[in-house]
Amino acid sequence: MVAPWHNCLRAYPLPQWEELEMTLRAEGKTQPQMIKLLRFLVGGVVDCPLDKQGRVLLPPGLRAGCEVDKDVVVSGMITYFEIWDKSVWERENRPAEEDFQAFEQIMIQSGLM
Repeated sequence: MVAPWHNCLRAYPLPQWEELEMTLRAEGKTQPQMIKLLRFLVGGVVDCPLDKQGRVLLPPGLRAGCEVDKDVVVSGMITYFEIWDKSVWERENRPAEEDFQAFEQIMIQSGLM
């Protein structure tokens, strides 16, 4: 299942997508903003099959909404993966020195360092 998200596409295996949907539905009953999120995500999700070579087939409308063109970056995010246009990825995901300081703090606070 592939959904638009900010400047990229998020691709979820079906079990993770179903879990996310159930959580959003449950939260949507108690938080009005969740209804908007639910409409955006569920309304924009597309079941994207794999071709014979195992490639994800992305419809043109889904690609256009996130500027995904020819060269892409696929980034694994543990329970899903992101599909970015390469130029957008390079612009959006270039960490600065202060980012690494924040990353280190997060890892220390999480007990990972």
